[in-house]
Amino acid sequence: MSDEPGGEMAEEAGGDDVELTDFAQQEKSQPAEDPPASDAETLASEDEPRTASDLEAVFDVPVNISAVLGRTNIEVANLLKLDEGDVVELDRKVGEAIDIYVNNRLVARGEVVLVEDRLGVTMTEIIKSETN
Repeated sequence: MSDEPGGEMAEEAGGDDVELTDFAQQEKSQPAEDPPASDAETLASEDEPRTASDLEAVFDVPVNISAVLGRTNIEVANLLKLDEGDVVELDRKVGEAIDIYVNNRLVARGEVVLVEDRLGVTMTEIIKSETN
């Protein structure tokens, strides 16, 4: 047996003595510790509204944005027959919202707009992920 309070001796399969500590007894004898200040601040900040400045650490991370007008399936033989001026019919109707992807993840829907002499996209609907 051990001389320490709350400890006892046990024998392993190899025959060596191993001291087992009574953790329940230790928890009773030790006062509860306050969480570190950083944990307390984190808990308090969860209740506060988040702002764009909370993401400052990732502002410089590049992302790939795609605006998809529509899709179609075509056989390779027909693809090879396409020539300049041919029309490929897509699965969308005129005026229907287009899909906006960020890093291949659907995040919004929008409309095509003309900005000076370039095309742009106006977001009309934000898609909330079901996994968040």
